[in-house]
Amino acid sequence: MPTYEYECRQCGHRFEVFQSMKDEPLKKCEKCGGEVRRLVSGGAGILFKGSGFYQTDYRSDSYQKKAKEESAAKKPADPPKKDAPGGKESS
Repeated sequence: MPTYEYECRQCGHRFEVFQSMKDEPLKKCEKCGGEVRRLVSGGAGILFKGSGFYQTDYRSDSYQKKAKEESAAKKPADPPKKDAPGGKESS
């Protein structure tokens, strides 16, 4: 359900109301009882959750911490360094 923003034409009071899309717009100010108008807002971002979306987007902090620890433990050791430039050992 969306949140709608209203403004009173009489006292200028602005307020938000969480209501269904099917509900009729409010007509009276909650402060003074004057006439209100519903404002057009930019809306909010959409958050997709559930099956069918990228599985790691909304993982819990504990899951992310454990995954980071496991990936750090799996890193291979640094390869041995060569003495001479170009990857050849000096003789």
